[in-house]
Amino acid sequence: MPSMADARPNTPSRYEDGSAPVDVVEPPYNMDAERAVLGACMHDSGVIDTVRHIVGDDAFYRPAHETIWRALLALRREDKPTDPVVLTELLQQQGDLQRVGGLVYVHQLADLHHSVGSTEHHADIIRNKANLRRLLASAVHTVQRAQEPGADPEAIRSEVEAEMRAERERALASGQGRLNRFARDGWSFVKETGADAEPLWGTPDKAVWAPGESLMIVGAPGVGKTTLAHQVIFARLGLSETVLEMPVAPSRRVLYLAMDRPKQIAKAMARRVFDTDEKILRDGLVVWEGPLPATLDKEPDLLADLAAAHQADTIVIDSLKDAVSTMVDDSLAVSFHNARMRALRGGVEILELHHQRKATADAPRGQRPALDQVYGSTWFTAGAGSVLFVTGRAGDPAVTLHHLKTPTGEVGPLDVTHDHRRGTTTVDPSKDPAVLLRNAPNGLSTRELATVLTGSGDPERADVEKARRHLERLVSTGLANKADGIAGGAGGGQQARYYATARHLTAVG
Repeated sequence: MPSMADARPNTPSRYEDGSAPVDVVEPPYNMDAERAVLGACMHDSGVIDTVRHIVGDDAFYRPAHETIWRALLALRREDKPTDPVVLTELLQQQGDLQRVGGLVYVHQLADLHHSVGSTEHHADIIRNKANLRRLLASAVHTVQRAQEPGADPEAIRSEVEAEMRAERERALASGQGRLNRFARDGWSFVKETGADAEPLWGTPDKAVWAPGESLMIVGAPGVGKTTLAHQVIFARLGLSETVLEMPVAPSRRVLYLAMDRPKQIAKAMARRVFDTDEKILRDGLVVWEGPLPATLDKEPDLLADLAAAHQADTIVIDSLKDAVSTMVDDSLAVSFHNARMRALRGGVEILELHHQRKATADAPRGQRPALDQVYGSTWFTAGAGSVLFVTGRAGDPAVTLHHLKTPTGEVGPLDVTHDHRRGTTTVDPSKDPAVLLRNAPNGLSTRELATVLTGSGDPERADVEKARRHLERLVSTGLANKADGIAGGAGGGQQARYYATARHLTAVG
């Protein structure tokens, strides 16, 4: 076998033009590993499929080796042989043969035989050396910037952080990590991904906001969706324990993207803030005022990056229309969903405020809306974990909450009342199934409860079924007893009836 040392003079280095200072230490590389990988790929084209995800882009130190590698990839994509004869022909056509060391050097590389297993290890070495070179170049650049006249430390720090984020993503996107970084076995996926975790807002059987899934609050201007969202945020910060009589889980820090009328958002928040809350708000709440540096459909990593930069585990988007370029383009909606999922995958919880279509703004109070009444592409709601729709007239303190998309059981519909002076919202007790049952000495049937909840003398079948689920929940929690009905016959049937238990009467009486 010809000596590899004989080929060195024909193999260009990074500094063959004399541009590098004499005293500069040569960056990290492993020439033997580079040769071994290229030789193995020429010997067996299938090896390219094994190592190409490990090596990635621009990983070879010598330009000649990078050129040969790209030629091998081109042959493999066209399902052509990668032996030295076919490879040299391609390099000759491209005008690169002599630049990479000529026919002799290509055949010398092909004479190096290694097992596939060894080649994977050699590819890892190449990638690691390339990563080290990139980090070294970034460090040198930082030193040069810091030595410039009038250097701005904050600007340099921001640049370094951006480079490190990009480097981290590049490293994760290369090598085998690109293919398995988010993969796990079926058992751990089912049992260890937090599917049974306590909700962020609500109860396990009636969750308004589930962990790892975004919550979207939709409504026309003036119906109090911001008022409701602020109560959830302050509960996440520990200033209260419940919202609409449902528990809210605490958060470490909330990042509020106040893109839509930040001054009004501040005024709305001020209704619930007292001097004693200063430390909590300084430590736990960060507010971004105005537009983002870029829309989320154009920079899908921006949402996750913002959370990381501010050490936030909760992000509030106010409002959704200000976070994307347009609401009606399906492709941009999918891009936004990618941004949403990247943040959720990183452990960031997301609350989104959004608008309904104008044509439905004057729908009668209490009428159940549909998901297609949410403004924009259907992919915005398709990707949300939970959708809460607020209906009512602008400025009216009495509105109705409809849970259109649910992580578990449906909440409501709830008739609620806003106290705009205090910034609080309370549930109308006259529509609480537990209260209604307690105040019914003769009990209630599912149809009777549905009639009260809907305000209709002829409730639909779906409304009766929801009423039944409400009553069965009260039975399961020990607050109600059920008397089974009688099947129909000549004398007609009798519906099952539900009665408040002595425990329920005592607890609330």
